[in-house]
Amino acid sequence: MKILVAVKRVVDYNVKVRVKSDQSGVDIANLKMSMNPFDEIALEEAVRLKEKGLVTEVVAVSCGVTQCQETLRTAMAIGADRAILVETSTELEPLGVAKILKALVDKEQPGLIILGKQAIDDDCNQTGQMLAALVGCGQATFASKVELTAERVSVTREVDGGLETLSLKLPAVITTDLRLNEPRFVTLPNIMKAKKKQLDTITPESLGVDVTPRIKMLKVCDPATRGAGVKVADVTALMDKLKNEAKVI
Repeated sequence: MKILVAVKRVVDYNVKVRVKSDQSGVDIANLKMSMNPFDEIALEEAVRLKEKGLVTEVVAVSCGVTQCQETLRTAMAIGADRAILVETSTELEPLGVAKILKALVDKEQPGLIILGKQAIDDDCNQTGQMLAALVGCGQATFASKVELTAERVSVTREVDGGLETLSLKLPAVITTDLRLNEPRFVTLPNIMKAKKKQLDTITPESLGVDVTPRIKMLKVCDPATRGAGVKVADVTALMDKLKNEAKVI
């Protein structure tokens, strides 16, 4: 069985981003970039399934600029067997990424597709669901436990009321939550080995996919500065401020 894992290059989660002076977007110049943490969890789960002997090949996929090769090399250092970069300078939207992945699913014929539940840059949480709809297969989002067999996959997912377990017929799409696993530390020997692994570069056009943006971003701005708190003498003063100033009661 083959697993396809989608990974995204994002600003490192430890970096505090700033809005551009013209409010056209977030300034990412000279910032540290890394693999989206949720995608790293998805990749770790795929590698663990391979180590259990349930999977024969793990293929990492990324969509974006040339620098995404660095993210894919990291994916191969973690344990992916090969990688595919769908190179484009166009600002990709979730639907465009889902269409690209759909084309790759048709080409690669994986038994399982795993993605992070969302990317930490746009927080859309849409690509996995859109991909499942395009492929026409089952989906399990926010996975906290995955058990794979030859024909089905059992996924435990977190819901508001507790835990829900789904049994899906393969092929299927899974999106991962934080509690699924803890990604391994990438060692230097594995980084060196990753340089020799296969990395193919293609374009959306070669897949027959139109990634023209459908949404126009008008403005990006910082959130309003939060005002300083005040101390009140007693409960009566607190209730007065909540009622007459904040008007929340």
